[in-house]
Amino acid sequence: MRNLNLDQLRTLVEVVECGSFSAAARRLNLTQPAVSMQIRELERRLGVRLIERMGKRAHATAPCRELMVAAQGIFRECDLAYAAMRRFRDGQVGRVHVGTSLTAMVYRLPPIVRKLRVEYPGIEVILANMPTQISVERILANTLDLALVTTTVDNPALRVTPLLEEPMVAIFPADTRGVPEQISPDYVARQPLILLMEQATSAGHAQVMGWLSQAAPLPRPPMPLGTVEALKAAVSANVGMAVVPQMAVENHAPDLIVRPLRPALSRTLTLIERHNKPNEPALDIVRNALLTLRSTDADAPAPKGRRRPARALALS
Repeated sequence: MRNLNLDQLRTLVEVVECGSFSAAARRLNLTQPAVSMQIRELERRLGVRLIERMGKRAHATAPCRELMVAAQGIFRECDLAYAAMRRFRDGQVGRVHVGTSLTAMVYRLPPIVRKLRVEYPGIEVILANMPTQISVERILANTLDLALVTTTVDNPALRVTPLLEEPMVAIFPADTRGVPEQISPDYVARQPLILLMEQATSAGHAQVMGWLSQAAPLPRPPMPLGTVEALKAAVSANVGMAVVPQMAVENHAPDLIVRPLRPALSRTLTLIERHNKPNEPALDIVRNALLTLRSTDADAPAPKGRRRPARALALS
């Protein structure tokens, strides 16, 4: 048996509900001969008589009444399929993979992901903590859709969008005496230092070490810790001082002293993706959500002794 034709089924339903071919034709915006031809073709497909004419009225046969019940179920399933595809088309459903540094994942992304889940519950955002080099490799291999990095990326295959400047600050235990209003590399070199090492190839670690190279050699190597929260806890416990992103201590507890650095040290949070990445609706929604990071620091409180950081960088 040949497959059922949905248009013919819908025509059959209209003929039965209207009780005539001419009324069904007007409702379907077809000619009466076109409606008659669809019914005849459906009867040929099924090998049974579906409509009986009695004068100007059209009546359903027993096979037709049973087919009508099945047709309603078919139409419901079709409507569900159309609705599902419409959600994909409109960007309400999808999966987007995002690579990110651990600090961005902890301090910047939770409100964005929360808003996406409320407004677009069908979009699944999969976050993965990874160093910049791995993010770049996976973006180029098309196994990652978007990535947030904190180092300069120069690759013609990538679209690079600077989002904002993230100032670095020094933190000390609350009972530390004589802490200057601004912290220099020479001052840090004389302190017990703890450094963040999110990954073996942490860009933040390299930046801080480059800043410290302006001072004399460190008398002892810094103590490495894996996360900003662990580092803050160690500083609070008087293990030493540390240099961290300002965003990590904007609402710091009273057991920390926060100071700006002199000369200033900052890193640029940057969004990267492939130039030729297909612009699917769900991807576009997540990308636009990440681009809101460009203005989130505009009203952030500046640490003591430092002016509020400049507004986020504009797109080039």
